[in-house]
Amino acid sequence: MSLSLKTTSLHRFDMVTRMPFKYGIATLTHLPHIFVTVEAEIDGVVQRGTCADHLPPKWFTKVPEKDAQTEIDEMLAVIRAALEKGVAITAGSVFGFWIQLYEAMDEWGAARKFPPLLTHFGTSLVERALMDAFCRAKGTTFAAALEANIFGIDLGRLRPYIVGRTPGELLEKPLKRMILRHTVGLSDPLSETDIAPEDRLGDGLPQSLEENIRYYGLKHFKIKVNGQPDTDLARLRALAEIIQRECGGDYGFSLDGNEQFRTGGDFRVFWEDVQADAALKSFFKKLIFIEQPFHRDVAFDKSVVGLFAEWPKRPPIIIDESDGALDSLPRALDWGYAGTSHKNCKGVIKGIANRCLLNALKQREPVGKYMMSAEDLVNVGPVALLQDLTVQACLGNASVERNGHHYFRGLSMFPPSVQALILEKHGDLYEVAPEGWPRVKATAGELAVGSLLAAPFGCDFELPLDEFAAI
Repeated sequence: MSLSLKTTSLHRFDMVTRMPFKYGIATLTHLPHIFVTVEAEIDGVVQRGTCADHLPPKWFTKVPEKDAQTEIDEMLAVIRAALEKGVAITAGSVFGFWIQLYEAMDEWGAARKFPPLLTHFGTSLVERALMDAFCRAKGTTFAAALEANIFGIDLGRLRPYIVGRTPGELLEKPLKRMILRHTVGLSDPLSETDIAPEDRLGDGLPQSLEENIRYYGLKHFKIKVNGQPDTDLARLRALAEIIQRECGGDYGFSLDGNEQFRTGGDFRVFWEDVQADAALKSFFKKLIFIEQPFHRDVAFDKSVVGLFAEWPKRPPIIIDESDGALDSLPRALDWGYAGTSHKNCKGVIKGIANRCLLNALKQREPVGKYMMSAEDLVNVGPVALLQDLTVQACLGNASVERNGHHYFRGLSMFPPSVQALILEKHGDLYEVAPEGWPRVKATAGELAVGSLLAAPFGCDFELPLDEFAAI
């Protein structure tokens, strides 16, 4: 096989949230959404492939004093660098192309002192666009290409423990339905009484947590905390009361620490305060895992590994923002973490290798707490959400954090031609809102993704790029 990139393009579409999304040290109200497109020559066939993502400040780097525009400029710089590196590569497989690009970007990012999480955001976008082009050129789906390993993924090169194994051996059949794990942001209204009359949106979508539960039939939640015991405990009590009242006993939740804890001791004090709170005792029996409580600067610090060593009955804790390098998951498992998250912005092939390693470890130790969570980057359609859900389904991540449906007004901001394509091709995931635009459809708190798995890579259409501004 011969594979190379011929041309690339980058398009931008600015978006505004329907309500503020407070996560950690940032509150999101508007941001750029970008589309990356490549024309790849695959065995003599030239095929276009597209992917998309937000450019969210204060996630890839969490530096309080850096302004949002600087961070957006840095994200655009890594994307442009990855595209430039990509057109210089010729490879015999998608994996061979990706590993060359990864190594080239590693060197480029290190020279600029960019953290790997930021550097390889660019790598992941080229990787996704190439996978879309590849599946279209070969007339196959992402799921089929993964099972037959026509991407050529060499798991042993990334995870020596599973040398000689293939994704088809270690991954289960793709999920056709997944549980929507709804994000509860730090500033989200919990009940209808929390919304002042002048703050009501009136856009046909639910606003409070209480209303979201009833509207979507929610049963899984991702609850963010800010590391302040007094405010966190009071908010957790209010959340517990609403979720238990609305869901009965049929619910589960994860806790997102938002990197708010600087030492292992600080987090253990917080956890002990939670456990000592009588109002939270029954609620926390439904905890699934805790996500990245420690700041990325200290997540592999001696205080954390020391905490784990003396705390065998701790809740399962996974990394998210600390999963920046190829060896992050094996290192985290050695230190006592239970696993990691997947989101496409951290890399598709890396996520596949991580899930395959975790599945292999589960085969060896069925009672071990090896887990991968499906997390979100405020993903929305018409491309990013669909591709991310496709990968999550193929990885077997049954509970997927989603929040784009909550913080954005469906696909109302996109051109009518794009809205029509989504409704025509992916009517299992989207429905028409009373106002006329597509919105995510959840039935009994679950998302149907059959049409995504039947598409080349999530999207069963080619995006009309002339509707968007070229950069």
